[in-house]
Amino acid sequence: MSKSLTSQSDQILADAAAVKRRVQSGPSIGSKSRALKREHLWKKIAAIAISIGVILVAAGVVGAIIDGIGFYGVLLTVLAMVVATVVLGSSMKLRVPTPEKLAKEPLKVLAGKTEIWLESQRPALPAPAVNLIDNIGVQLDMLAPQLQTLEENSEPAREIRKLVGEHLPELITGYRKIPAAMRQEKRGERTPDEQLLHGLGVIEREIASATRTISEGDADKLAIRGRFLELKYDGVADSQ
Repeated sequence: MSKSLTSQSDQILADAAAVKRRVQSGPSIGSKSRALKREHLWKKIAAIAISIGVILVAAGVVGAIIDGIGFYGVLLTVLAMVVATVVLGSSMKLRVPTPEKLAKEPLKVLAGKTEIWLESQRPALPAPAVNLIDNIGVQLDMLAPQLQTLEENSEPAREIRKLVGEHLPELITGYRKIPAAMRQEKRGERTPDEQLLHGLGVIEREIASATRTISEGDADKLAIRGRFLELKYDGVADSQ
């Protein structure tokens, strides 16, 4: 019995390790989102390992009381471990933050959570925009350490949340509301595709500028400049 349970347990842990490798090799756009995924994965593996341990201990206790659990007891024990693994593996999913929640995330995880949200948007965006999303991921990685120097409720913190928690989601969700057949139609000076690329480029540069401003000790001077009026009134949402 012991040998069979150990073999099954080893197989389950091997499957968990395979899942870990697949997740780590997934399409992360930055180190911060990758770190959050890794942290979530280890929590899932720990929960599965604890549940398997509890099941094995329970089987051992029952076996000691009734002098062995027999063949069907082994099958039930293995089935319980498989069910625990499947249930925990499917229920403990890394949640993608909503745009509403992004603007309220603590500064220490804001960059990573924004990267995770952006990763969820990539399949719906054109290839040139995906490249800009990846560049924004790089900028968010550079911004993350600087955010640790800010007070949670300070004006600079509010400006950063406005940038990545409001302007960025509004730009992308506005674009996604436009029917695919209309994204190449020019409205004003740009098509929706061109407006999306323009807006993402502005946001990428604004994040880089915020990083420099904070790193130079000028956080009090940080402000989202009037360039975002251009996004607001010449943005993709106006192309609908």
